[in-house]
Amino acid sequence: REPTPTVYWCGNGFDPDPFYLVRTRTEPMSLAETLRRKVHEIEPARSVFDVAPLEEHLGEAFGEDRLRTILLSFFAATALSLACVGLYGTLSYTVDVRQREVGLRLALGALREQIVKQFLLQGLRVTLLGCVAGWGLAVAFARILSGMLYGVSPTDVATLSSVIFLVLAVAGGASLVPAIRAARVEPMRVLREE
Repeated sequence: REPTPTVYWCGNGFDPDPFYLVRTRTEPMSLAETLRRKVHEIEPARSVFDVAPLEEHLGEAFGEDRLRTILLSFFAATALSLACVGLYGTLSYTVDVRQREVGLRLALGALREQIVKQFLLQGLRVTLLGCVAGWGLAVAFARILSGMLYGVSPTDVATLSSVIFLVLAVAGGASLVPAIRAARVEPMRVLREE
């Protein structure tokens, strides 16, 4: 007797809607009608629906996780931007308040590079303190965070270090503009205003 086409699958119970994966070297959707016809020849009562490439099914399955990742990235970028704007605002205010002091120091012979360095270090000092506190909190909450991460430890030194360097680089950029503005103070104008 001729062998009949047979498909075996493992199941824990009756599944009224089984699914099949078909591997092909051609465009997957070009086989859709052929698959429907072949299944109908084997089992006329069975309907074939939802024929789609595996990437599409996986995309739907992971769509919610992808959305969460995009939202989390957006919120992280927003938080980083807010921190940057806050640091910029604080240093700009400090430059405005200390204009007389900066003008006096420049009049007495301080170099503009020293002024830039002073304000830049002031911004980075605050940021570094925040980074150390953040690292400590990450280590303290490692057990809680471990359930939310896949493939990486919550205390992964490479990840935490790269985040700290990114935050310090952004803070350096945010501190640089007010620091340069402080160095451009004209001593004579500031002293005349007093």
